[in-house]
Amino acid sequence: MLPKLVTPKYDMIIPSTGETVTYRPYVVKEEKILLIAFESQDETQIEKSVLEIIKTCVESKIDLNKLTTFDIEFMFVTLRSKSVGEGIKLNMPCEECEHVNEVKINLDELNVANLDEEIDKHVKLTDEISVDLKWMAMSDRLSGAETKTETDSVINLVAKSIETIYSGEEIHSTKDVTKKEVVEFVESLNSDQFQSITEIIGKSPYLNYTMKFNCEKCGHSHERELNGLADFFQ
Repeated sequence: MLPKLVTPKYDMIIPSTGETVTYRPYVVKEEKILLIAFESQDETQIEKSVLEIIKTCVESKIDLNKLTTFDIEFMFVTLRSKSVGEGIKLNMPCEECEHVNEVKINLDELNVANLDEEIDKHVKLTDEISVDLKWMAMSDRLSGAETKTETDSVINLVAKSIETIYSGEEIHSTKDVTKKEVVEFVESLNSDQFQSITEIIGKSPYLNYTMKFNCEKCGHSHERELNGLADFFQ
């Protein structure tokens, strides 16, 4: 019988909840799933593969459908740092001479921006009607990607970001009504009301890294912010 390799275990803290979970690094068969997704350059396929790997490697009981997008991104990068090393290499073109530079990023230096900011997610739409928002879950974003047009996608994502609707003395939790009803509510908003909601959604925490490098050919200094999974795995 062939020997079995012992896989180390680590702990990480989920950003939005502060909960500690135990995980193992991903192995070759799981990395294969990821590589196929990245080769496709399809963001939806990449995010689905990331969710699959987290589900497989995190040994603590978690509900992936309730975790925010920035939770999933942070957890995956943490997994990757223990699975394939703490650094990744990106090919970055110089904005002056267009020379492509290989730049190494230390994954341990990534942070979740806006996480500690006190953001009021209660939005007053009229004197009688207001809503409470929640940060988008990765599962919600993936289901929103299935819509036919970009406008429909935005409307669906806004609908999924609404947690509670207040109308006078009545309180409506969106989990107790149909998706169609919530979408119809969003479609009934005027432009100012819709914008007031999207402005709050735009303040959601996100994976962030400030990359600095000098072009190895012309010496031009660069500083660029990387945000979200797509930027870190170009």
